[in-house]
Amino acid sequence: MCEKRTMSALCIRACFLLAISAAAWDKTPDVTVTCLVSTECLLPCSFPPAAQESVNWFRQDVAVFSFRRGEDGDSIESQALAGRVAVVAKFISGGNATLVLKEAVLKDRGTYRCHVRTSEGEHNVKVVLKVEAPIRGLTLELSRLSGYEEMVCIVRNVFPPPRVTWVTEPPTFEDLRPITHMLADKQGLYTADSKLKMLSGQPDLIYICKVSTSYGGPTWTSSLREREIRGREGRDLTVPCFAPPYLNHPTLHWNFTNGEGPAHILTYDSRSGDSVSTPPWDEHVELDGYRVPFGDGSLRLMDPKHAVHTGTYSCVFSVPYNTHTERADVSIDGPTVSRSTSETPSYWWIVGVAVAVLFLGLAAMFAYLKLKGRVSRKPRNNPEEVTELNSVKDGGESQMSEGGGILAGGNNGQSDLS
Repeated sequence: MCEKRTMSALCIRACFLLAISAAAWDKTPDVTVTCLVSTECLLPCSFPPAAQESVNWFRQDVAVFSFRRGEDGDSIESQALAGRVAVVAKFISGGNATLVLKEAVLKDRGTYRCHVRTSEGEHNVKVVLKVEAPIRGLTLELSRLSGYEEMVCIVRNVFPPPRVTWVTEPPTFEDLRPITHMLADKQGLYTADSKLKMLSGQPDLIYICKVSTSYGGPTWTSSLREREIRGREGRDLTVPCFAPPYLNHPTLHWNFTNGEGPAHILTYDSRSGDSVSTPPWDEHVELDGYRVPFGDGSLRLMDPKHAVHTGTYSCVFSVPYNTHTERADVSIDGPTVSRSTSETPSYWWIVGVAVAVLFLGLAAMFAYLKLKGRVSRKPRNNPEEVTELNSVKDGGESQMSEGGGILAGGNNGQSDLS
């Protein structure tokens, strides 16, 4: 009796251990695979090699691929995903039933299950597929289309939806109030369009746009500063360009445009120290390579010409995931008149003014002297004439005194007759 009980206990224990070992053999941790949009994905599935293999792949319990090895040969079927999935048949005999998914799209996301049956048993693998569209770049431009100056930051074809933030360098105490729009296309990819009105009274600010995604990829940044510079033809001019402090050992690109399309000026690599300039700019520009690793990429423009070098100069500092652009609208004034032709007219002009002033002075003096001469001819100013006039005056008065009665009654004849 005891022996029977002992044997039954041992059988139960052995069956229990066998079940545990079978479960352990079949229980495989879920695998998470992240793929990029429009790329090829590999969903792994491995199992102990054995004969008479049968492989079935399911997505959300819907069959997408099946393989069976039989006496009549191998049978391969692709039930879904428009023939974009496959398993390499020659690898199956080695225990590899990895599913190849071509040109992944966002709709391919989900849980996949690999079920393998062999002469030795069954095996299951779960694969969680994530499909993402990472940030591959962003643009930052100055726009005046809204009637005022604003910075526009755009990132395209991203999934999941990105997050856009703005900062300035140096920091400002004013509130930044960007307006950001998210738009998804037919494939589910997002385009973020964020606009920030430029702050008034702070022309030298660097505006920085930062874009990140929820899946934890790198944060991309793009920054921009605008300037206006004026120079004169024939005089060397320095076009400034300074990188923010967070860019270390950047690559520097200088470009130029005057409405006829961009032209490359030069490229400088801070790590290698190599500088490559494009003719004919190599005869008119100079860059201090020792300053570039420290953030000073200013360009010296030598012997500029009005018709050739007036335009927009752009310098771009770049490191992985980060760019900084400084754009300068440079106006080169036209040629001045040469010294041989300009000095003579200018001196004659000065001489003419001096002669005119002298003439006016002489005329004023002549008028003054003439007026003074007229005044000097008056009787009260000549003693002889005054004496003569007094004599005449005294004689007249005596005559009037002697004939006073006649003169007094000259107006009335009746008085004399009386």
